[in-house]
Amino acid sequence: MLRDTMGRSPRGRLQTTGAAACAVLLSVAVLAGCNRGGGSAAEGGRIGVDLPRSDTDFWNSYQSYVQKDIKAGAVSALPLTNSQNDIGKLASNVQALTDQGAKAVVMAPQDTGAVAETLQTLSDKKIPVVSVDTRPDKGKVYMVVRADNVAYGTKACEFLGQRLKGKGKVAELEGDLSSINGRERSQAFRSCMTRNFPRIRVIELATNWEGDVASSKLQSTLAANPDLNGLYMQAGGVFLAPTLALLQQKHLLKPAGTKGHITIISNDGIPQEFDAIRKGQIDATISQPADLYATYALRYAKEAVEGKKQKAGPTDHDSKIVKIPGGYEDQLPAPLVTKDNVDDPKLWANQLDKK
Repeated sequence: MLRDTMGRSPRGRLQTTGAAACAVLLSVAVLAGCNRGGGSAAEGGRIGVDLPRSDTDFWNSYQSYVQKDIKAGAVSALPLTNSQNDIGKLASNVQALTDQGAKAVVMAPQDTGAVAETLQTLSDKKIPVVSVDTRPDKGKVYMVVRADNVAYGTKACEFLGQRLKGKGKVAELEGDLSSINGRERSQAFRSCMTRNFPRIRVIELATNWEGDVASSKLQSTLAANPDLNGLYMQAGGVFLAPTLALLQQKHLLKPAGTKGHITIISNDGIPQEFDAIRKGQIDATISQPADLYATYALRYAKEAVEGKKQKAGPTDHDSKIVKIPGGYEDQLPAPLVTKDNVDDPKLWANQLDKK
């Protein structure tokens, strides 16, 4: 839906140096071949893109879609940076991108509170920002491109509540609660359970989006609650592999529909989750649109450079734009995936082998 190290590597410094040299050549040669992309994208100004991390299948898929769209000429982009889930590195990467002449910046801040200072710096420089997947707690953004995370928590609650017939124990592997995504999913899940399924006990396990932490806490929870019959994983890209390994080790990985099966729903929609659904290891996931995140983040960055004004309302891609403090948010659709629709060719995870 995993979720990157202080200081730049030698490779990173070479990329920065190369980009700077390219910028100089462009100014002399009038865009004579050093720029990626072409046409109106190049003329509009180069886009800086920071990837949030490289330790999850979801974000690696997002990166591949970003690279594909850039190669196809969606925008003219500077060499990609990766902040490796480190807010300090995000700040330094953004500084490097603006030093190289970025006219807009696409980022996905994992700590949505601590990014405020970086957003203020960009605002002072009149450089618009597109935030992907996460909505900063405060600060100015041109557009946030994300799915409705409240709906994630609510859909997960409703699915588990109905499958468990309103009673039992559910462990919830929460994300980082300093992230608006982790908070919204957790609050929505808790609220829905309290309101609609009061006989289901929810055991909240904070994980900071770390798979080893999730596995350790889940192991302790299973020991103390052998009657656990439900599990909500807020990020399959982080939690799926260690969870399945633990359940297998404990002889608790029972096929869906058989006695002793723990009903599991996840968030992300990566191919590995789809395979687990097909095998009956988990029951459902909510598909975050990694492909659409890339496509519309780059589109909005280009529109920002061109000076286009956004407004609230329905879009041409089955979503809606809403006004938020400091900017706008495009809320992309995120469908529930079960065994009934896991082979739907329209789902991005079923398209990867065609890219």
